[in-house]
Amino acid sequence: MNISKEQLDELNAVLTVDIAKEDYNDKVEKILSDYRKNANIPGFRKGHVPMGLVKKQYGKAVLVDEVNKLLQDALNKYLTEEKLDVLGNPLPKEQENFDWDTDDYSFEFELGLAPKFEIKLNGKKAITHYKIVANDEMIDNQIKTIQKQYGKLISKDVVENDDLVAGSFVNEEKEIDNTFTVSLDKIKGKKNLDKFIGAKVGDVIKLKTKGLFADDHDLISALKISHDEAHDLNIEVTFTVSEINTQELADLDQELFDKLYGAGVIKSVTDLKEKIKEDAERQFEQQSEQQLLNDITESVLENTKFDLPNEFLKKWIRATGEKPLTEDEAKDEFEKSEKGLRYQLIEGKIINDNNLQVTFEELKDFAKELIKGQMAQFGQNSPEDKELEDIAARILSNQEEVKRISEQLMSKKLLNYYKENAKLKVKEVSFDEFIKEVYK
Repeated sequence: MNISKEQLDELNAVLTVDIAKEDYNDKVEKILSDYRKNANIPGFRKGHVPMGLVKKQYGKAVLVDEVNKLLQDALNKYLTEEKLDVLGNPLPKEQENFDWDTDDYSFEFELGLAPKFEIKLNGKKAITHYKIVANDEMIDNQIKTIQKQYGKLISKDVVENDDLVAGSFVNEEKEIDNTFTVSLDKIKGKKNLDKFIGAKVGDVIKLKTKGLFADDHDLISALKISHDEAHDLNIEVTFTVSEINTQELADLDQELFDKLYGAGVIKSVTDLKEKIKEDAERQFEQQSEQQLLNDITESVLENTKFDLPNEFLKKWIRATGEKPLTEDEAKDEFEKSEKGLRYQLIEGKIINDNNLQVTFEELKDFAKELIKGQMAQFGQNSPEDKELEDIAARILSNQEEVKRISEQLMSKKLLNYYKENAKLKVKEVSFDEFIKEVYK
């Protein structure tokens, strides 16, 4: 057997695999001999079927199968030994007048080669690394929410600002009839709010659904309709008041602090504010770092330029798709996946050049940290190491979990690499400012 490579250009090559009769003949003869021993053919005793008849019935299929096995083994070995970094898989070229009835064969395969390039992590401008802080307004709103949650309801006769008004939303045409408690601080606009103020039990209020709530998701709950139905819904509904309550806020005392965080953990309003700020900013950090990863990914994609074997990849997409694709469909699929492929190549080079591979010990330690974090959410703050080891072992016996956690750990490693090497500027913002800047 002989394999030769013709380099067409930096990104494309053709492999030619020559297979001679001596490469496959012994194996084919052995398989056919085994067939002969076990063949059940009418008119012949088992084991006494003429070899000529066996070859006539099975010879071509066995030959093709064995030659294909030789081909695959030879290709894999050659790519590994020559350290060829290929994209996709070798594609067999169509060969006119190919004849299985000869003794020697020659096969050609197209190769798409990965490009050689240098990573350009930084562009002209520094990338913004947002530091999201919990401001006083956010902390105060969270405290008020806690006080409402742990407070008590007091019945009233007349609706006033910030009351909770229970009743039924009805629209006969749309078959809407749903009981719901409206929190007046979620009503949008003074005109809508004024319709509730002064109402009593039994009063019927006429409302337009469009712009009724500050958050459209509240309309979905209020009318018990689907997200699609709620989109741009503009109909009139009636709301019949059945109950009016005001929320008496819970006192900010030691009893409340202990309910929230356990006995003696929080001892003052100042402590409570610091705890809320700490917890909120820990959650914000996850969003900030994900955004940083996204922004650096976009930056490195924009600044790191290289060519791909486009025509080969389109052919490969056509050849390996789940269903047959036209040339135009393959082109569309390539254009959709090109950005992802480019980043895979960039990420792979960063990982290899900087030895960022994930070891099993690192994976296990990372899994244990994730488990500790989850247990802490349920008040288990000091689990024993053996318990963590046992849980981690169970989780890491699941291949899908291993893949998921490995990806998380690799993202963390890449982020740390970017933080150390990318040109960043830290910008302190509130959560609302962060949302406006990122999703503007």
